[in-house]
Amino acid sequence: MKLIFQLLSATILATIAFAGETETSSPAPAPEPRFKISGWIDSGISLTPDSPSDHQNFGRIFDDRANEPMLNQLVINLERALAPEPGAFDWGFKLQFMYGSDARTIHSLGLLDRTTDNIVQPDIVEAYLNLHFAAVTDGGLDVKLGKFVTLEGAETIDPRTNFFYSHTYIFNFGIPFNHTGALATFHAAKWLDLYTGVTRGVNTSIDDNNDNPSFQGGVGLNLLDGKLTVLASTSIGPETPRNNHDQRYLSDITTTWKITDKLTSITDLNYALDEAGDAKAYGVAQYLTYSINSWLTVGVRGEIFRDEQGFYVVSFADNQDPMRALRGDPTTDLRTVGGGKTTYGAITAGVNIKPSMPKPISSLTIRPEVRYDRALTDTRPFNDSSDRDQFTVGIDAILSF
Repeated sequence: MKLIFQLLSATILATIAFAGETETSSPAPAPEPRFKISGWIDSGISLTPDSPSDHQNFGRIFDDRANEPMLNQLVINLERALAPEPGAFDWGFKLQFMYGSDARTIHSLGLLDRTTDNIVQPDIVEAYLNLHFAAVTDGGLDVKLGKFVTLEGAETIDPRTNFFYSHTYIFNFGIPFNHTGALATFHAAKWLDLYTGVTRGVNTSIDDNNDNPSFQGGVGLNLLDGKLTVLASTSIGPETPRNNHDQRYLSDITTTWKITDKLTSITDLNYALDEAGDAKAYGVAQYLTYSINSWLTVGVRGEIFRDEQGFYVVSFADNQDPMRALRGDPTTDLRTVGGGKTTYGAITAGVNIKPSMPKPISSLTIRPEVRYDRALTDTRPFNDSSDRDQFTVGIDAILSF
């Protein structure tokens, strides 16, 4: 508990110090170059006063280790962004390399997934060619070929796009992390995008656990001059190891509403069905964030997630157990356990502190949070499978360059 109070005190002192700064005007930024090399470092810790003997924050993925500092991500990103002229062909690409503890759970089969048993591992998060074709409408058609992150969900692997350090049950267990294949985006109108693609499956690249393709696609709406966006997306295909006929459906609807210049609402709806296990899961997460000024934003997130058969939510104790489960191999650590047939409730509150930083650092974001999880059913998945609830205090820092 002493360490928790020290971290909270440091966060409060930092907030007070930055509060005295005044905003200054700056010249308009130069146009972004087509080719960029960028990256970030994300490191944090998730503390719990219960100090479970298995050292696990149950139901977590990236912040799963209790009271243990984590080098979550060291990322190098090489990208040539699309910037097509009207009616013209254009091309780009993206190559993203990660080294960190987050790589344990986002590997795709066959790509660096057996490199090491250490908690810190390498991964190629994305590697794709991006093509733009002038087709029918002014927006045209974009095609990704290679490995790319999923369309689904309100949260992403990239910590810079997430408000909180910890992730929802939806992100951890209700959606894919990545796909390998082809994804086409047809910009049918300024307010309508259509997505369709064929992939090797959920979190699958060089190897496939059942040698059968899957579908990834959806519909995107851009309304109210960009203040309201809706993305309905789904992944459909056989995902069970050595089973190429039973389908798994992972579907998500994310609605982002910029209510005012300072207040933003995000609603994430999720539904999952696995035919092989006759297993359903569904949930909703609601986010509200309010920007106090240029460097301080406050936010709250609430979630309810139902795992009807105890099929989806799990805690992976061994660093290789996530990939063993994906391959269909037995997990090796007895502390790798599921939560049973449980409805989970969680509420998280936090702030984002973004102080000004000198070049070559492009930004620094500090994200303290407090979170409370509870089993809303008569199950005890938390703290060595002994408690109905779990309290954590987390904090991380993202340094971008």
